[in-house]
Amino acid sequence: MSLVPNPVDRSRGQSLTTAVALAIVLGMAPHARASADEAEGLALFEAKIRPVLIEQCYSCHSAEENVAKGGLRLDSRAAMLQGGDGGPAVEPGDPELSLLIEAIRYDSYVQMPPSRKLPPEVIAAFEQWVTMGAPDPRSDDGSTPEPPTTGIDWDAARSSWTYQPPKRSEPPEVSDPSWVRSPIDAFILARLDDSGLVPNPEADRRTLARRLSIDLLGLPPDPLEVEAFVADPSPNAVEAFVDRLLASPHFGERWARVWLDLARYAEDQAHIVGDDTSLTYPNAYLYRDWLIKALNDDIPYDTFIRRQLAADLIEPADSDELAALGFIGLGPKYYRRNSPEVMAEEWEDRVDVVSRGLLGLTVACARCHDHKYDPISTEDYYALAGVFASTVMFNQPLTDECELDDDGEAKAPENAMHIIKDADPKDLNVFIRGNVEQKGPVARRHFLSVLSDGEPILLGDESSSGRLDLAEAIVDPSNPLTSRVFVNRVWGQLFGQSIVGTPSNFGILGEQPTHPELLDDLAARFVTEGGWSLKSLIRELATSSTYRQSSAITNAHRTIDPENTLYARAARKRLVVESWRDSVLAASGSLDRTVGGTSIDPSDPDVGRRTLYSRISRLELHPMLARFDFPDPNAHSDGRARTTTPLQKLFVLNSPFVTHHADRLADRLASEAGDDPDARIDLAYRLLFARPPSDAETQLALSFLGSDSCNDPERWAVYAQALLASNEFLLID
Repeated sequence: MSLVPNPVDRSRGQSLTTAVALAIVLGMAPHARASADEAEGLALFEAKIRPVLIEQCYSCHSAEENVAKGGLRLDSRAAMLQGGDGGPAVEPGDPELSLLIEAIRYDSYVQMPPSRKLPPEVIAAFEQWVTMGAPDPRSDDGSTPEPPTTGIDWDAARSSWTYQPPKRSEPPEVSDPSWVRSPIDAFILARLDDSGLVPNPEADRRTLARRLSIDLLGLPPDPLEVEAFVADPSPNAVEAFVDRLLASPHFGERWARVWLDLARYAEDQAHIVGDDTSLTYPNAYLYRDWLIKALNDDIPYDTFIRRQLAADLIEPADSDELAALGFIGLGPKYYRRNSPEVMAEEWEDRVDVVSRGLLGLTVACARCHDHKYDPISTEDYYALAGVFASTVMFNQPLTDECELDDDGEAKAPENAMHIIKDADPKDLNVFIRGNVEQKGPVARRHFLSVLSDGEPILLGDESSSGRLDLAEAIVDPSNPLTSRVFVNRVWGQLFGQSIVGTPSNFGILGEQPTHPELLDDLAARFVTEGGWSLKSLIRELATSSTYRQSSAITNAHRTIDPENTLYARAARKRLVVESWRDSVLAASGSLDRTVGGTSIDPSDPDVGRRTLYSRISRLELHPMLARFDFPDPNAHSDGRARTTTPLQKLFVLNSPFVTHHADRLADRLASEAGDDPDARIDLAYRLLFARPPSDAETQLALSFLGSDSCNDPERWAVYAQALLASNEFLLID
């Protein structure tokens, strides 16, 4: 594909084409797409796909019913791929070529199920499942490889690593004790010793400055800060640099975005009828602002969780803390309020975001049957769902002047803070196979049985939903998962991969930990010594010898540990879209560092607010964010995909946003470095890469810019854009 710019967007002509070649020399970013998380896809299948197939399709398309209308069976992966008279039912990875999707959309003469069209959210789940490759654990005869669940042996389940409380371990003896700055390093080095690998040397100060600044703040370092760090002779220079970053008001912005992904933050709904905006959240940003402040204040993580589940029950007089309830209160909300089918979908969302987000367990897979893999019963699912069935989403008036309805809610969403509150407490019946019309026994609200010592911990009573009880059970130090899951997430943010590679699934389908003793030791100390402090945890990780290593790859790495699961080197990480856009703004001198506030359009060239403040829509995710792997806000997300597509590069070459800021960067170079082209090139490299250029890079630039370059601002703008398109700008070493 040609990368010649669109002349409608910019008339830079041959200069930009030449700049593309320059950017390639500098290293444009070919980056392999990470494989889809199979565990996530299987969890989606169990929670959303299998129940619908059983309920709606098997009566006409299964071996069990001894019927295959149209020659089609849907009770095994092989049968779906083989298809029926019309061909394969599913084309993994491509919903548009999948006959099953066409049929459930009612887009052809074949319409399934024939009785009535499935709800839009169910169709969307099938589309997502096919996009993920249609992962399916069923065997060719329609059964599951694992034996069917006939009862859960709770004692056996609790004996597994996942459900054992994290415990301290003595750091192991290692070959080079001088390399050990914290217990982390001892655990890492011991594994390296066993594997015959040695850790990489420490990265140079400039590399560390950029890595630390982007990892902790999501922003590039200021060139003056870098020079001061490089010149600091103190043996504690790295610790001091980290402490300055932790004290920055921008720390909360960077880490709030991680949490917003987990919380499936959005400001509207996936389905909006006409101009009806009654289910939207115009003031969702108040929850985002609360997160930023809470993280900057380093409130203990257990308090952080309590407030997001039950702030109104803890500090009812503190209206500022009510915004924390956006964790649940900003979730998907559907039309046909109070319809049993609709409310069941909402309850599942609440159970899912709490269980995967805070506990690393896929509890929602047990909505229709006992979990196929993990010790979670259907009764457990409905016991938790009952907590959220005992609440209502509530538009809390922002001022006393708001017009209210009979329930005390603000009538207009734009005058409201979107939270939850207790309603009529209730225990739910178990819905047989998830069918709201087939009620089984009542499930008394309780915490997960496998995480309870003996009888399940009861939640709530006839006067309360149980939200506060649920929060207390989650953050109880004896709970083996809460600290472990959180520490694992933080590790993944800093090191590029988590110790448990499936951060939201610590169950059977999740990956096994690469360093279980290390994770346990960190999780135990996080609670007992660190006081649940995120900043203390990050300080220990970011100042460790493990984190400080260079990212150079040796032949030994390629041979023994190509995936770097042993951490013999630092991982090269690609900037997420927020850090990439913010880095462009910072380099061009356009970054507005105001903390907090309402949402923005990130593609507007004249808007300098950080990308964190982008408006997030479930109905139509902003194209710029979607193009650069921003997650779907309709559901909890435990990490970012990493794709490289032609559209990403064409955006960098042609978008008004990038060309505008390339112009601004060129203006900044001229303003701050004057008419000396060498000085301008030097400043460009320090702004973008936190280092001076090499002689070869300077000569390459001069040869492109020409002898009279200082009188040609257009050529400088093209050069600036080429640097913004480079591989080095996109990656953190």
